[in-house]
Amino acid sequence: MIRTLAVWLPDWPVVAAEIVDGVPAHTPVAVLAANRVVACSESARAEGIRRGLRKREAQSRCPDLAVVAYDPARDTRAFEPVVAAVEELAPGVEILRPGTCALAARGPSRYFGGEERAAERIVEHIAQSCAVESQVGIADGVFAAGLAARAGFVVAPGRTPEFLAGRNITVLDRPQLTDLLRRLGIRTLGDFAALPPGDVLARFGFDAAYAHRLAAGRDGAPLAVRRPPPHLDVTETFDEPLDRVDVAAFVARALAQRLHDRLAAHALACTRLGVEAVTVNGEELYRTWHHEGLLTAAAVADRVRWQLEGWLTRTARPTSGILRLRLVPDGVVPHAGLQTGLWGDVGEDRERAHRALSRVQGMLGMEAVVTAVLDGGRSPADQVRLVPWGEERAPRQSTHPWPGRLPAPSPATVLVRPQPAAVLAADGSPVTVTARLAVSGAPARVAVADGDPVEVVGWAGPWPVDERWWAPAEARRLVRFQVSLADGRGLLLALRAGVWTVEGVYD
Repeated sequence: MIRTLAVWLPDWPVVAAEIVDGVPAHTPVAVLAANRVVACSESARAEGIRRGLRKREAQSRCPDLAVVAYDPARDTRAFEPVVAAVEELAPGVEILRPGTCALAARGPSRYFGGEERAAERIVEHIAQSCAVESQVGIADGVFAAGLAARAGFVVAPGRTPEFLAGRNITVLDRPQLTDLLRRLGIRTLGDFAALPPGDVLARFGFDAAYAHRLAAGRDGAPLAVRRPPPHLDVTETFDEPLDRVDVAAFVARALAQRLHDRLAAHALACTRLGVEAVTVNGEELYRTWHHEGLLTAAAVADRVRWQLEGWLTRTARPTSGILRLRLVPDGVVPHAGLQTGLWGDVGEDRERAHRALSRVQGMLGMEAVVTAVLDGGRSPADQVRLVPWGEERAPRQSTHPWPGRLPAPSPATVLVRPQPAAVLAADGSPVTVTARLAVSGAPARVAVADGDPVEVVGWAGPWPVDERWWAPAEARRLVRFQVSLADGRGLLLALRAGVWTVEGVYD
């Protein structure tokens, strides 16, 4: 059995919310998932808040309770510096969950002169590096070490089964199994461990058999240690601030080569590059460059040079020279080599165009060159999204048919600003639509802006849209019509709150 050291940070979802979102953890705070409390602060527990309470009951016990949505990504991001701090003292850390990690105790105990001293040293280092409280437990196996950390206890070698025996069966974190065991009168890990292993397997299945091993202190699963991410950023601080393009070009070439060499040492290549600059007056500038292929040292140097040229020559240039420059490989992939086409580099023209457009972006900004991407949505304006050149052109929303989406064909021209229009029936009265989608009269004439009315030779609709009705400030309710006019034009019309507009024009 491997002696394992576990690090546990109490109320971590609450602490992470304070670190990332600024929610004060010293006040009553509850983290909710599926409308139930999954974590709460110490002051909230003093008000009677407990895990498992529904939101309404928790707020009735503490009217001043701050409610935070459970966000595993937030907890993981905030936990990364803690793991890095532990790795500074002992490598081979496994993250059990955000707020809990484990490592083999043998190494740290040798470094620091015993298991108790190693536990104290790690707790002190986390407090100094990350300013958060932690507890450490040591036992035989990962499961027992995690429980020992919650008690801040070091279990003597060979005494793990005794330590586990009195623990409540719910610590197995298997609600269905523990509920069944409690109804059978099994309330502690010792009671569960006393059952014959073969009977547990036959009656409850494989997962229960594994839980039975944990309860008996026979956790033989090896640690799945993580590999610390390599430090890939390169930074250069200048004695004389950069304020000339030619000097910046020379610096860009040297810094790009350093970045390329560092990536190559880890068999990595860069696909997305971040360029960060800090001026003498403290101004912070940052720009991200995307590339569809792998960025070579020359390609990185070009982009850094273009970006510095853009910052140093634009109208709204920094108020002082650049004092520090940092390159961040924001997107990296394993470098297995880039194979050219069978008949040579057929993408030379494409690469030349990419370099030219990237240089324009360096001088004028990322939004100066954009391309269209088809996206999900109900209206033609929602289905086309403009993204800066070089960024990923994947749709953000599902492109599958949306309820209320207009049928084909789509308008050839989508107006950025819809034009006002008037839609009249045969008797000259304005056409309206009721809440039950009843049209007051067939559209007979349409006048766009201040133009003369044009006869309608065909129409279709209405197609209703009722979006985000749950958010009144963002709600949108309207109906759309397609009309064909006698002058050969086809229009996409929208009626919202009694006002007609032209959203698109068909060829």
